[in-house]
Amino acid sequence: MSEFIQLHVLTAYPPSNLNRDDLGRPKSAMVGGVPRLRVSSQSLKRAWRTSSVFEDALAGHMGTRTKEMGRRVYASLRERGVASGKAAEWSGAIAEQFGKRKSKSDAVRRTLQKRFDDEDVVEEELRLYELEIEQLAHFSPEEVAAIDTLADTMAARGSGPETDELDLLKKTHKAADIALFGRMLAAKPAYNVEAAAQVAHAFTVNRVSAEQDFFTAVDDLNDGQEDVGAGHMGEVGFGAGVYYLYLCIDRQSLADNLSGDQSLAMQVQRALAEVVCTVAPTGKQNSFAARSYASYVLAERGSRQPRTLATAFVRPVPDGDVLATAIERLEQCRDNMNQVYGACVDESVTFNCLTGSGSLAAVQDFLGR
Repeated sequence: MSEFIQLHVLTAYPPSNLNRDDLGRPKSAMVGGVPRLRVSSQSLKRAWRTSSVFEDALAGHMGTRTKEMGRRVYASLRERGVASGKAAEWSGAIAEQFGKRKSKSDAVRRTLQKRFDDEDVVEEELRLYELEIEQLAHFSPEEVAAIDTLADTMAARGSGPETDELDLLKKTHKAADIALFGRMLAAKPAYNVEAAAQVAHAFTVNRVSAEQDFFTAVDDLNDGQEDVGAGHMGEVGFGAGVYYLYLCIDRQSLADNLSGDQSLAMQVQRALAEVVCTVAPTGKQNSFAARSYASYVLAERGSRQPRTLATAFVRPVPDGDVLATAIERLEQCRDNMNQVYGACVDESVTFNCLTGSGSLAAVQDFLGR
C-alpha cells in the first residue's frame, strides 16, 4: 500500500512578480469567482531543482534537462582532435537516442546569415543546429556519465559508436529531480518516468489583482540643459498576497524511481521540505527582492488518498490579518474533513512563524523517517 506525504504551505510575498504571463504581468486565476495571483507549478519546480539547496543536499543525484547534449558531445570530440565531420556524425548518433533531431531549413540558414557574415561560421552553426533535439530531454547522471565515457572511447579509438554502445538510456537511475517530477521522452516512451510528486499551482488566499508600476530611468550624462525628460520609461506588473501551496509525494513511487534506494529517498524528502519552505521563484527578484520563507507548514503522512485543503480559500480571506486568518481557515478545513471522512492522515506536524511553534527541522525529520 502506498504511503503519501502531503505539504500545505502558506507563504506571504510582498509586492513581486514571481511568475509572469505572456504580457509580463503576474500570472493569475479566478478562484471562488474572485481574482487571485498565481505561481505555476512549473515555475516552482524549476526554482527548486536549480536551487543551491538541492545542489548541496543532492550532489551527484541531479539530472540535466537540455536539447543540446549533441552539441556538448561534439565540442568534447573536437577538443580531442576529432575532425568536424566525424564529430558531427558520432555526436548526432548519440543525440538521436534521446529524441528526434532538428532539421536545418532555408529559414534557419537565412537567420544565421543575418547573424554571421562568414559563410564558414554559418555552416558550422548549421551543423550544431542539427545536433540539437526538438524537445527537451531530462538526462540522469548515469546517462550523462555513459555519454561521456562513450565520447572518450570514440575519440581514443578514432571510430564511431557501435550499435550496442548506443544503448544509453537507463530505466534505473538515481536522479532526484527526475524521480520527483518525472520525465517524458516522446521518442522513447519506455524510458518515461512517472512523477512521484504532484505539485499544485500556488494561489493567493485573498483577493488580489495585479497592479502596474510606472517607472523611469535617468540618463546620468544628461545635464538637463536641453532635455529634462527621463532616459527611459516603462511599466512592470506586480502584486502581493499570502499564497497557499499544496503538494503530495507517493513515497513508494519515489523510492522505486530512485532504484529502490530508501536512504536516498529520505534524503530527497528532507531536501524538498527545505526548498519548498525557503526557495522563491526567480521572477523579477532583482526588482522586488521577494525572498520570502514559508510562514506556516502542515506536513501530513498516511496511506489514505491525498486531498488538497484549497477548499479553505474558495471564499477569499478578508482584508486585515490575512495570514493569521488563513492559518485558522486551513486548520478548520482539515478538522472538518476529518470529521466528515474520518482521519484522512495517520500523522501530522506543523510549524507556525506567527506563534514561533514547531520548526523546519522537525518537519524535515518527520518527512525523512
